[in-house]
Amino acid sequence: MSCFFKTIKDSEKVNKTDFLMKNGENFLEKLITSCNGKYNPIRSYSAEEVKEATNNYDIQKVITSDASYELYKGLLRGRWISVMKFGDTPTSSDAYEYCYNNIVFASQMSHKNILRLIGCCLETRIPILVFEPVEYGTLADRTYNNDPWQPYFVPLLLTQRLKIAMELANALAYFHVGFSRPIVFRTINPINILFDEQNVAKLSDFTLSESIPEGETHIKGWVAGTMGLIAPDYMRTGICNEQSDVYSFGVLLLVLLTGQKIYDPSRGETGGDYWLLLHVKKCNENNRFIEMIDPFIVRQVLCARKVQQLQAFTNLALKCASESPNDRPTMVDVAKQLRQLYLNHEPI
Repeated sequence: MSCFFKTIKDSEKVNKTDFLMKNGENFLEKLITSCNGKYNPIRSYSAEEVKEATNNYDIQKVITSDASYELYKGLLRGRWISVMKFGDTPTSSDAYEYCYNNIVFASQMSHKNILRLIGCCLETRIPILVFEPVEYGTLADRTYNNDPWQPYFVPLLLTQRLKIAMELANALAYFHVGFSRPIVFRTINPINILFDEQNVAKLSDFTLSESIPEGETHIKGWVAGTMGLIAPDYMRTGICNEQSDVYSFGVLLLVLLTGQKIYDPSRGETGGDYWLLLHVKKCNENNRFIEMIDPFIVRQVLCARKVQQLQAFTNLALKCASESPNDRPTMVDVAKQLRQLYLNHEPI
């Protein structure tokens, strides 16, 4: 019997070694290809350490999740962390690629509003990623005030919304101009924007991120993203570039403005109202501007100056979400305009 258990342990050890070697080789190959060997150092953790840190991936510790992964809160070596674990099944080849995409792009980032990769575990078939702590909810948690399942909901003041918008715009501009080849983020979504203990917003999830090839102005291929956030030109042609991110960011600004979901069948009486962008356009055109603003903002003192600021914010969001990519501003311009709005805002 002891020989039997020894065989199992030896087998597990061999598997861990095999995974470590294979994952390490793949990781370095993809990293060097993507960023010319320039990346931030990341730490190595064992499978047992990460498992213990999350209490064996306790569902109660899930911060947010997507189709391919769960992000857990954990405590590792005396410090709080976030652990991204991808689905690990024999058919999860996509999850394997998604995981490496996260490693490659996250390890290149150096921006306070982008989730920082601390390390990873290469001992499992699909590596497990360790990020800085962000256990204080997502932007979806903090914005959708009509969802009883949101444990972190606290009404955001207009000042806070402007600050979040400005900082996320800076982060996206960093993707577009901070590297030798622009990076298209492609996963702008309220569930992928997380908060740390100081309430600093962090962009996360590099699953669909991609660098524009050398000498090219766009990426062409399969359409990826969340319905309602995907630019119409990208949907039609499969052509994606920085302006596709600008469109998605415009819709995100409308989420911050209205406190409403991107798609909601309970909104309005027609299908057009189900989609947030169409709903806002309709209200704006029919002089029902105040009706679409988050009631929490409206309940604060609504002076003429504040209405002007809200209208400017709306106009910028709609400009970003223009039908034609040629009519959209760059993220650098968006970041500048949001900074001016934030600096000119007088908290009430």
